[in-house]
Amino acid sequence: MEAKAKNKTQLAYEYILSHIESGAYGPGYRVVIDQIARELGLSSIPVREAIRQLEAEGLVEFKPYAGAVVSTINEKEYVETLSVLAVLEGYATALGSAKLTKEAIKQLEQLNEQMERALEELELERFSELNYAFHSLIYSHCGNAYLEEQIKQIWQRMKRIRVYGFTFVPQRAKASIGEHREMIRLLREQAPPHEVEQYARQHKMNTIEAFLRRR
Repeated sequence: MEAKAKNKTQLAYEYILSHIESGAYGPGYRVVIDQIARELGLSSIPVREAIRQLEAEGLVEFKPYAGAVVSTINEKEYVETLSVLAVLEGYATALGSAKLTKEAIKQLEQLNEQMERALEELELERFSELNYAFHSLIYSHCGNAYLEEQIKQIWQRMKRIRVYGFTFVPQRAKASIGEHREMIRLLREQAPPHEVEQYARQHKMNTIEAFLRRR
C-alpha cells in the first residue's frame, strides 16, 4: 500500500514538474490540488505530497490567499550558476576538442539541425533537451570524469530551478544555433584549445547577457 502511495506521489510530482519545466506552469501560476488530482485520476493526498516536495526544492511556494504557486526565478542563483557552468564547460570543451572524432562532429551537426527544427515548431522544452545533448556530447570526450560529473550536476541544478535560458529568453535560441555552427567549425578545423575554450565560455555568457537584457 505504501509503495502504491509513493508511486502516485511520484506520478503527481513528475506531472507538475514537467509542466513547470516546459513553461506551461509559469512563475506565479496557481497550482490547484483538486484540479491536478482530477486530471491524473488521483486523490488529493499524493498531489499534496508532490507539491510539498516541489516546495522543498524551491519550485513551488505557498502564498496567503493563493495557496501553492510556481516560484519566480531566482535571478541571482541563475546568473551565478550559469557563470560557473561557462567556465567549466569552456574548459571541458577545450579538453574534448582534441579527442572528438569525425563521427562525433557529424552528430553535433545533426543535433544542431534538430534544434533548429524544434525552434521552428516552438518546442522549447525539446530544444533545451537537444541543447544539453549537444554540449554533453562534447564534454563527454574531455577525459576528466570529475569535471564531467560536476558539469552534469550543475545542469541538474539549473533544471531544478527552471533556468533553461531559452524558456525565459526565447530569442536567444536562434542565436545559439548560429554559435553552435561556429563552435562546430572550430572543432572540425582543430582550432587551438584556448580559442575553443574562449568561444565555448562566451557562448554560455551570451545567454546570461541576453537574460539580463530581457526586460
